[in-house]
Amino acid sequence: MTKKLMAEFFGTFWLVFGGCGSAVLAAGVADVGIGWLGVSLAFGLTVLTMAYTVGHISGGHFNPAVSLGLMLGGRFDAKDLLPYWAAQVVGAVVAALVLYLVVSGAAGFEGVGGFASNGYGEASPQGYGLVSVLIAEIVLTAFFLIIILGATSSGAPAGFAPIAIGLGLTLIHLISIPVSNTSVNPARSTGVALFADGPAMAQLWVFWIAPLVGAALGAMIWRAMTTDD
Repeated sequence: MTKKLMAEFFGTFWLVFGGCGSAVLAAGVADVGIGWLGVSLAFGLTVLTMAYTVGHISGGHFNPAVSLGLMLGGRFDAKDLLPYWAAQVVGAVVAALVLYLVVSGAAGFEGVGGFASNGYGEASPQGYGLVSVLIAEIVLTAFFLIIILGATSSGAPAGFAPIAIGLGLTLIHLISIPVSNTSVNPARSTGVALFADGPAMAQLWVFWIAPLVGAALGAMIWRAMTTDD
């Protein structure tokens, strides 16, 4: 279990540092910034690389919603759920702290701003309201779980699951960065919210409830479509 929790810690660290780091450090640089497309790809690459690297140790969840969905889908032991959540949240917080230390060293530093946090209303990149954010986060997390359960099922081609999952997360970000800055991952949302300026902490409840509901929905849909577990 210690090795599994270490894998989840480092996998979630890499997701937050790589994905949110790309948003904070590289997305908005004039002329050479990577923009939303680059950030979407960065998040997908973090999951793809760590799924291949440590997926064989812990299953490569890196996300409390994924752990819940896999448990409900019959792929994960319920007794391990809370330890996995703890490792994932701690990994996200440590990654956000390291990113904060990097950002605070910039010349003329005056605060981190939104710090790639998630939000609705004025905290949404394009001003989407609470209902829009809830719908997007629930639907996209549900599909993320369906992709994960399908790609890792016994009938899927062996060895390709991380590619499908990583590209799935890339697509999710391409859809929803304008809406909520894309969570689908309560740990990712928690880590950066602790350091962000603005309403991130006050709105954090949305980015726990919606992904967890979406994960449960995705697991139920998958089990309704197939008997394969």
